[in-house]
Amino acid sequence: MDITTESHQEVWHDMQEPGAYEWWYFDAEDKASGVSIVLIWFSGFPFSPYYMQHYDDWKRHAAPVPPSPADYAGFSFQLYEQGRETLNFIREGGKGLFASSRDRVGLQFEKNRFSYDARNDEYRLVVDFAFPARNRKVRAELLFRVCRRASYSKKDGNNAGTDAQHQWLLSVPRADVEGYIEIAGENGGGSRSIALRGTGYHDHNLGTMPMQEYISRWYWCRAFSDRYDLVYYMIFFRNNGYRPLSFLMLHDNAAGRVSVMDSFRFIERDFSTGIFSPLHGRTLELEGTDLSATISQKKVLDAGPFYLRFASDISLRIGGHHHDGIGGISEFLNPVRLQSRFMRFFTRSRIWREGAQSFMYDYYNFFKGCSDWFKR
Repeated sequence: MDITTESHQEVWHDMQEPGAYEWWYFDAEDKASGVSIVLIWFSGFPFSPYYMQHYDDWKRHAAPVPPSPADYAGFSFQLYEQGRETLNFIREGGKGLFASSRDRVGLQFEKNRFSYDARNDEYRLVVDFAFPARNRKVRAELLFRVCRRASYSKKDGNNAGTDAQHQWLLSVPRADVEGYIEIAGENGGGSRSIALRGTGYHDHNLGTMPMQEYISRWYWCRAFSDRYDLVYYMIFFRNNGYRPLSFLMLHDNAAGRVSVMDSFRFIERDFSTGIFSPLHGRTLELEGTDLSATISQKKVLDAGPFYLRFASDISLRIGGHHHDGIGGISEFLNPVRLQSRFMRFFTRSRIWREGAQSFMYDYYNFFKGCSDWFKR
């Protein structure tokens, strides 16, 4: 796994290898209103049970042609209010729904798109989708104005760097975000508009092979406060002989100084698991010489068979001084679970695949719709 901050790497790479993936992640949080959102565009949707089934069938010679990443594009939109999920939309489809270019930053899936204005160093996100299973229509427009970039590069030294390529691009550690979200169809047909003004983050990931063949577990977090901003990344590999990849970037907003640790002691504790959630540590310790961090993954925002998203609290110890009150979003991923046919069966309940019928998707959204009705 390589780490980079080179902006030219953010363009669509048009991956061709079977099982390859690429995604562009944006999140924003308005602490004053308690609203947060996560938006992701995919070219080669690595968490798609349809993509992974095609890949496995091809590997077993049960499918005549290998899967093309372009046939498994996607878009996801999650909205959280006051720490609970309001909307979770995941749409997947073939190459006819996706458009991008190797020459410029930006892409489109159906009517959902983002573009980049290099002159003003800002991203414009436009969202427009129908969610028939939940009787919703959503429109949104968001502007991500970059507060700062980062400068860092690290090459994967495992196996002399000869393994298939996986890359994390830390595009925008912090952005000012403003815009609106309009939701129609709630509460028996009503509509409402949410104004959002807050802080955002953006990154980009890609790989030339399925994640589950290379990565065993993956922790990530970004957090903001008046004094400090933090991003960390911790990846363990399937090959036990490979060194885990570690990264922590801390920005001192008062001093305007950036500190980076790419080697530290990592401790997982307070383990938790469930039938449909992977084993993970709820408390994480990142211990360096002059800088240490404790991440308390206290509230689950989203959960699935291989993935968890949390609202987290972070405390720092810097030169013997403690700093609390830092909050953010953290995630845990166990890609190995993507190999389970049983787990793929349940993952279908979340994903609306163009042209595919899934009674799990229908039943899941039926019960979620009933839950929404009782909460009115």
